[in-house]
Amino acid sequence: MSYCYIRGMQNKLVSILTPFKNTAEFLPECLDSILVQTYENWELLIVDDHSIDSSFQIVSDYASRDSRIKLLKNKGTGIIDALRLAFKNSNGTYITRMDSDDIMTPNKLEVLVNKLEEYGKGYVAVGQVKYFSDVGISDGYSKYEQWINGLTQTGSNYFEIYKECVIPSPCWMIHREDLIKCDAFNPNLYPEDYDLTFRFYKHDISCIPCDDILHHWRDYSTRTSRTHEHYAQNYFLEIKLKYFLELDFDTRRPLVIWGAGFKGKTIAKSLVENNVPFHWICDNPKKIGKHIYNQEMLPFSFLKTIPNPQSIVTVANEQAQKDISKYFTSLNLHPVKDYFFFC
Repeated sequence: MSYCYIRGMQNKLVSILTPFKNTAEFLPECLDSILVQTYENWELLIVDDHSIDSSFQIVSDYASRDSRIKLLKNKGTGIIDALRLAFKNSNGTYITRMDSDDIMTPNKLEVLVNKLEEYGKGYVAVGQVKYFSDVGISDGYSKYEQWINGLTQTGSNYFEIYKECVIPSPCWMIHREDLIKCDAFNPNLYPEDYDLTFRFYKHDISCIPCDDILHHWRDYSTRTSRTHEHYAQNYFLEIKLKYFLELDFDTRRPLVIWGAGFKGKTIAKSLVENNVPFHWICDNPKKIGKHIYNQEMLPFSFLKTIPNPQSIVTVANEQAQKDISKYFTSLNLHPVKDYFFFC
């Protein structure tokens, strides 16, 4: 579907929601990438979250030159309050986010709007991402990029939703009504992007496949996802377990935890505290037979005695995960139904 075709349609307004705090160094590149979008019917609701550098003045200068840029000040504190304020003041049929330190490809809005026009409501349009950095990209971020783009290419993002956030926070677009149905930015759960992704999943908002890189994701040492406490692993486990118990846990089936490392222990402890019964298996001969949190550690061979289990896998080794997946496949068991990788 071409841009010219869209121009002949209603050319619906897109609201871009962008919090910022002390990103003066990156804001010009970010704003310039929005200004050159091939899809021109947009508004930018950009919210200053108590910056102390020159960020506010930079955005103010841009806003004075383009009426589509609406500069607001966060009366609350933090990204969730900023997003709420931006959404409250938005008017778009379609809603998307943007990070103030990143760069859009020129056709980003066009591609995402086209997909929503084609598929309709009940869908979220997502795009592939590319990390960039002045000092090079770490192996971890490179693997994450490859992983999330692989999911996005086929629209199978939710198949691995319990591993990490499967929708990049600055590279999605959704119908306004669908975002409201998913409770928008009202919950106070962090990380807010992961929580919103789980709510898309909860409300059966399907991901539209995409082959295009639409967003350049900047990595640097003071980036929020590297420094903020809410992005620590224990918060990820807390939000994963919350939604697993709410959305996917079948109380009629025995629950099995695989692995007794940090993640396995954290999940097991939470299950004990919530009075959720489970079996706990591992392959460490030093732990098998011992009790942790009053739960006996069992060998993998014990699996054969458990009828129709649901499994949470906390084994991080990539080869081990592949072997475990093959094992589940051999038993005709399916991801995000019968087994869930939590790492």
